[in-house]
Amino acid sequence: MIYLDYQATTPLAPEARDAMLRWLDGPEGTGFGNPHSSHRMGRMAAAAVEAAREKVAALFPPGGKVIFTGGATEALNLAIRGSGTGGSVSVSAIEHSAVGDTAAAAGKRHVLNVSKEGQCNTAQDVPDDVRLIAVMQVNNEIGTIQPTLDWHRKAKENNALFLVDAVQAYGKMEVTGADMIAVSAHKFHGPKGVGALWLRDGVELTEQQTGGGQEHGLRSGTLSPALIAGFGAAAALAKERMEEDAAHVEALWHRARDMFDGWELNGSADARYRGNLNLRKDGLDVARLMSDVRDVMFSAGSACASGSGRPSHVLKAIGLSDHQAKSSIRLGFGRYTSLEELELAAGKLISAAKEQSV
Repeated sequence: MIYLDYQATTPLAPEARDAMLRWLDGPEGTGFGNPHSSHRMGRMAAAAVEAAREKVAALFPPGGKVIFTGGATEALNLAIRGSGTGGSVSVSAIEHSAVGDTAAAAGKRHVLNVSKEGQCNTAQDVPDDVRLIAVMQVNNEIGTIQPTLDWHRKAKENNALFLVDAVQAYGKMEVTGADMIAVSAHKFHGPKGVGALWLRDGVELTEQQTGGGQEHGLRSGTLSPALIAGFGAAAALAKERMEEDAAHVEALWHRARDMFDGWELNGSADARYRGNLNLRKDGLDVARLMSDVRDVMFSAGSACASGSGRPSHVLKAIGLSDHQAKSSIRLGFGRYTSLEELELAAGKLISAAKEQSV
């Protein structure tokens, strides 16, 4: 099988796996301690958590703190629900449902338009009562990079907080310009089940998950040293390899673009993370393509919405018709994708697509 669905999840880095094993069992069975216990095993586990916290924090801007969560969805819920009540929450039209649906549930949601290129620019008004603006850094479906620094400035001008979903950006590029940033470990070769909310110094939230008061009193619950150690190892590796990974992804992008000649690109080709290739071909039956090419793992949209039967809200937001949206595929590749794998997979997909028109 050839895996081309890096936006859904990424392969676990061997370094992250090795870091986790120490805290699943450890030497002589001493690595499983509760990091909130005061005895020696607990202190050892707590030290592992704090060491990983420093590695994760190194990829965030200075002047903030890292709150560990069960994933980015929880982090986004904490940010949106914990930042207050009343007022409006402005979100881009291409936000992940973890932002869009939570904003709607938390109060008055206001939707910001995006261009046909898939960017949400600041040349639009926000409500007078806006309390929070949320614009993701890299879109999960079409890979477009958003002007988050501009939006952070606009949020300050309107006395609002600014939240960034950096799930698809963290570990791949610099993450800047926000009051709160949500990330998930499994999107950059860490384990599933752990994420973080970065909180700028001076920003205060209300606890949404009550209990033991862990994580600065903002996220109760026993932390997993194993998951967090894996998170930290993946972050350290991403920091070390960022330029190398970016160059590899760039080369894969250009080769794939050459091979898919005649297919239309969804979203900007320039303001884009190059590990995301979202394409469409008129008349393409994506369900049939998936059935015909079962040994290539790719997506017809975001994994979170798969099976719904609805056209992608992201593709609709950039002006595509239902027919065009349903004739689109997403290929995601990265660190562990070889050029040979990409070429083989692309050849299979292109051949199968041609067969549909015979």
